[in-house]
Amino acid sequence: MKKASSKSVGELRPEYKRSDFGRLGRGKYAARIAARTNLVVLEPDIAKAFPNDRAVNEALRGLLEVAETTARLTRRSTGRARNRRAG
Repeated sequence: MKKASSKSVGELRPEYKRSDFGRLGRGKYAARIAARTNLVVLEPDIAKAFPNDRAVNEALRGLLEVAETTARLTRRSTGRARNRRAG
């Protein structure tokens, strides 16, 4: 078995030249990954309330359902009751 090299991990082997690699940028694909990823970090107090991702999804679906129901009720209101009371 060979011994591990004592060279620094960041050094290139002698057969490679830095110029062979072109311009390298840190986080080159970060924007592409961010666009495909929907990662959310919960604060510790919120994370304690939800044991897993399924619990978070169920809670959010319930919240969306309530929000949609409430929005529909609000949109349907035409103000007729207010007009009847005033008139």
